[in-house]
Amino acid sequence: MTFSTIRTLTLAATIVAVGFPAYAQNANPGKGRGPGLAVDTTPPSAEEAKTLAFMREEEKLARDIYRQLAEKWNLTVFRNIAESEEQHFQAIGRMLTKYNLPDPALKDAGVYSDAQLTALYAELMTKGMASAKDALEVGVLIEKTDIADLGAAIEAAVKPTLKRLYTNLLAASYNHLEAFETNLESACPICPLQ
Repeated sequence: MTFSTIRTLTLAATIVAVGFPAYAQNANPGKGRGPGLAVDTTPPSAEEAKTLAFMREEEKLARDIYRQLAEKWNLTVFRNIAESEEQHFQAIGRMLTKYNLPDPALKDAGVYSDAQLTALYAELMTKGMASAKDALEVGVLIEKTDIADLGAAIEAAVKPTLKRLYTNLLAASYNHLEAFETNLESACPICPLQ
């Protein structure tokens, strides 16, 4: 079974497990968000808010690292995925704003409200600057971590809006992982095997 097949099956299982948003009676069917689609206005639970804040910083960490590694190694995969991580970072930011939650994201690259993420950034940057191969391995590690964290977030989330957000981010993380693994397997000339 190929990685792509496993990824497709896993994503399909996640979507089935997550389900689709519930339809509710709507005073104005056919208007606004669609016939009968419930508008999610209740605030997230304390645990959902905590997870959302953590995911905001985790996306920032990925973006910050990929930008630095793109500059160092001039690999397209880092530039492209850094752009994607910026979009994920912004999507979570919009969700924080929607629910009037505090944004933990600090302005400077490599600095996070979560001290463990600041330490992780330093550790991963040290490895990623050692060689292009190490940098790609950092990308694989980040995406595998994101996949695990997003899977847990999907399972724990009650709000349909959060489940949808995390499911979309999960699909992107599988794509990012595949891109990094493909680059590692290609053994490009600037990625000496060590």
